Amino acid sequence: MGLQARLLGLLALVIAGKCTYNPEPDQRWMLPPGWVSLGRVDPEEELSLTFALKQRNLERLSELVQAVSDPSSPQYGKYLTLEDVAELVQPSPLTLLTVQKWLSAAGARNCDSVTTQDFLTCWLSVRQAELLLPGAEFHRYVGGPTKTHVIRSPHPYQLPQALAPHVDFVGGLHRFPPSSPRQRPEPQQVGTVSLHLGVTPSVLRQRYNLTAKDVGSGTTNNSQACAQFLEQYFHNSDLTEFMRLFGGSFTHQASVAKVVGKQGRGRAGIEASLDVECLMSAGANISTWVYSSPGRHEAQEPFLQWLLLLSNESSLPHVHTVSYGDDEDSLSSIYIQRVNTEFMKAAARGLTLLFASGDTGAGCWSVSGRHKFRPSFPASSPYVTTVGGTSFKNPFLITDEVVDYISGGGFSNVFPRPPYQEEAVAQFLKSSSHLPPSSYFNASGRAYPDVAALSDGYWVVSNMVPIPWVSGTSASTPVFGGILSLINEHRILNGRPPLGFLNPRLYQQHGTGLFDVTHGCHESCLNEEVEGQGFCSGPGWDPVTGWGTPNFPALLKTLLNP
Repeated sequence: MGLQARLLGLLALVIAGKCTYNPEPDQRWMLPPGWVSLGRVDPEEELSLTFALKQRNLERLSELVQAVSDPSSPQYGKYLTLEDVAELVQPSPLTLLTVQKWLSAAGARNCDSVTTQDFLTCWLSVRQAELLLPGAEFHRYVGGPTKTHVIRSPHPYQLPQALAPHVDFVGGLHRFPPSSPRQRPEPQQVGTVSLHLGVTPSVLRQRYNLTAKDVGSGTTNNSQACAQFLEQYFHNSDLTEFMRLFGGSFTHQASVAKVVGKQGRGRAGIEASLDVECLMSAGANISTWVYSSPGRHEAQEPFLQWLLLLSNESSLPHVHTVSYGDDEDSLSSIYIQRVNTEFMKAAARGLTLLFASGDTGAGCWSVSGRHKFRPSFPASSPYVTTVGGTSFKNPFLITDEVVDYISGGGFSNVFPRPPYQEEAVAQFLKSSSHLPPSSYFNASGRAYPDVAALSDGYWVVSNMVPIPWVSGTSASTPVFGGILSLINEHRILNGRPPLGFLNPRLYQQHGTGLFDVTHGCHESCLNEEVEGQGFCSGPGWDPVTGWGTPNFPALLKTLLNP
């Protein structure tokens, strides 16, 4: 671009900048605990920002998701390709041209799009970015368990009003990487802890009725994945040692098939090790991918980068398990709605996305001096399958399961209750004898979790050391994911498509193939009104353990056909 054209472009930008708006007015800014500012970033330093462009035909996308996910629909299992999705949702030519000209005039370079053309990631200097986004002021921060460095703006940014029909939001300004899940207190039966052998693959497989033959065949293109955003790494040597110690009774793979993203050479993280080892124990002998804080520059958001990867790969694993979550109220409404659309795109393609329900029970926060429960996102998205947590009734034996008190669950304050769960949730609200006061939750919201699995007392190998008593829904989620991968294996061998978005089918079948968890409550606000108790489980669906935990032979029979 010539100098004169660039000056004219910048002049237009300045004029447009006099009429601006904040696309994320409700995005909360708060420095997470343990993070500190290192000061302003040098104006000439380069940074990478992601622009979420307005999509089209979202109502049609929603209709297609329903059609391909509902077993009673003639379109069931006839999933869209990535190219089909791109043709449907890609921004209008006007949007693409307008945003391109705006960025070009500001000096943005090396802009990369995705197949669906609805995300654009560009490089700019800090000086250029602050001119492009009035109000933004880039600082470098350090924090988290691995002393991660990020670049963020403590102040809201503005966009020219003329871009309102064309841009949803700009990623890389406000949201910090997620923190590690809250650690559970040490088991209270201190005198008898040594008697507990803990949850190993053989314990899991016995509880959920998996035989030695219930493993991947190695003859299909079936695959599964877990995604990690904690700046933690897993080591293949830990997986090999874990399987040496605990995988002798079933055929398994001792290494992951593919790592997408950076794999550091530092110490392995327990969370990263847990995800991989649980997924590959339950979904044994199935090709496994790991998304590891993919492609992260200091100014990028790891979770957002993962969503971009999903929009740019034609061939992906059928099942994805993710142990990531934020408080709904900490995220802007436009960001939440756009991420939800990304989940719709995945569902249309037949991908099964499983998210952990969280480890803080019903959650708690204070609004205008009144306590309320605090739902988590993406757990509250109506287009993902959310997994809660359970414990053994007798911690020393393989018994029936009860609620794990940390199991996240509740009702969204953002998303209305989807039609597929109308009957189940209405029945729970009518029949539960332990409902909290109605002021604590939005009874008309999307309710979660949908299912559950054991989340208490796992063995993990990390940095070649076996570690007991590792717990959380970040364990139950890959376990349930692995079991769905085994069911996909049978479906593929029988000429059926993979399961795809599971919830419509799951709720139609009223929990068939799952062990109903009917005892226990999860935690919530520590006040006199609810005394730390959130929701309680009961017969059928409940917002603590969903429909229950997997009984593999029965679940396979239920989900194998059509």
